Amino acid sequence: MKHHKYLIVGGGMTADSAIRSIRKIDSAGSIGMLSDEHDPPYDRPPLSKSLWKDKPFETIWRSPNGLDYELHLGRKAVSLNAGKKTITDDTGDAYAYEKLLLATGGTPRRLPDADESVIYFRTAADYRKLRALTERGSDFVVIGAGFIGSEVAAALAMNGMRVTLIFPSSGIGSRVYPPALVKFLNTYYQKKGVTLLANETVKSVRVRGDKTIVTTGKGKEIAADGVVAGLGIEPNTGLAVQAGLKVDNGIVVDELLRTSNPDIYAAGDVANFHSAALDKRMRVEHEDNANVMGETAGKNMAGLSVAYSHQPYFYSDLFDLGYEAVGELDSGMEMIEDWKDPFHKGVIYYLREARVRGVLLWNTWGQVAAATQLLAERTPQARATLMGRISDQE
Repeated sequence: MKHHKYLIVGGGMTADSAIRSIRKIDSAGSIGMLSDEHDPPYDRPPLSKSLWKDKPFETIWRSPNGLDYELHLGRKAVSLNAGKKTITDDTGDAYAYEKLLLATGGTPRRLPDADESVIYFRTAADYRKLRALTERGSDFVVIGAGFIGSEVAAALAMNGMRVTLIFPSSGIGSRVYPPALVKFLNTYYQKKGVTLLANETVKSVRVRGDKTIVTTGKGKEIAADGVVAGLGIEPNTGLAVQAGLKVDNGIVVDELLRTSNPDIYAAGDVANFHSAALDKRMRVEHEDNANVMGETAGKNMAGLSVAYSHQPYFYSDLFDLGYEAVGELDSGMEMIEDWKDPFHKGVIYYLREARVRGVLLWNTWGQVAAATQLLAERTPQARATLMGRISDQE
């Protein structure tokens, strides 16, 4: 049985950040990382962003230089015995730990009636597969118009592919953006050559000859050279449930990122933490949260007591448009739009009970700190107090 002072389950950005953080405090304690991927840690956002804008693939890798840890790739953790402090992987190998970090991320939601040709875009392997398909064909279907779907559709179209975007709502990002912005994005994507099938579902996906046939709920058949689905993820909480840890929309952690077992920590996409700024529990599936939460977990595993009080931000690229955002973005809230240039530059505030719960900085840069500060304020806000409150740093 292998023994590690620190054992990390998961091989993503959170895991890598935790190891870097541990090593700054404990230069000698043995560290092991157990990952079901076959690639070492890498930056995930470029997979749907900069790699499609000619950034070299090699730039995604996170250098292991000087970290001195044992990397167990292609190994899936299948059981956790919290009493004995052991993890067993799918080959039967066991690993003992003193401190454990569950950075297990999430598993993409899958279509109910689809074969293995569908790419549930999340990993470097998924990127390689999709990129290879673009070198052999030119017709692609993207299912889902949320965060990943809208980015992948734009990335493919920017690389000369013919893209059909299928989604069940009335418009791109309709769960997040104000109706007028959704309408603008629909038109914007169409002008960029993307075919939109709004208010539509997918009945099945099947390979037929050298094409993949997507059949919609309304009976339309679309022949594609590749199909990508961006349907969100489900947090990987299986190990935590098995070990009797508290689970509720992810693995519940305290301010030090400890689970209900003090020697087991959780961080990243899978962790349900308390947001100090919003005074509520939440899970965040984005890069900033992965990096900062992983760093904080590493510090605490190595003996410090650092509260995770960070309010993570997130960002997206959509053709020539882009944004940064903090907090809760929900089109069901009251939304106050402050456009400097309608649909091209502005700030959108999301309010519940007169308090700002989220800020969308649409092509407005350098203002994440100001937006985060606004979330933490307890004073009531309204259109009169918010118009002009945040503007681009030019």
